[in-house]
Amino acid sequence: MVTYEITATVEPQLAEEYEKYMVDRHIADLLATGHFASATISRSGDRFRIRYEAFSRESLDQYLEKGASRLRKDAEEHFPGGVELSREIWDVIAAFPSNNNGS
Repeated sequence: MVTYEITATVEPQLAEEYEKYMVDRHIADLLATGHFASATISRSGDRFRIRYEAFSRESLDQYLEKGASRLRKDAEEHFPGGVELSREIWDVIAAFPSNNNGS
């Protein structure tokens, strides 16, 4: 599995609107491309971390070649300013599920 991670630093007055857009629209649109198994969004103040788990490096590459520009354009139309993004690709080396049942 490969993790595609985006960190967004959002101007404070846009943070709530940005969160709503990501949760209600953008993440679902990206998952609908069929290249990702799951996604998470986390927030710390005015910073957001969005993690997409691609099925494989090939799946991620196909998304970046064919789907990314359309979704990036939509996000830029909703937020033409006030959002600074960084993107990273992480190769997952191992995953360690908990043996705990949450108690």
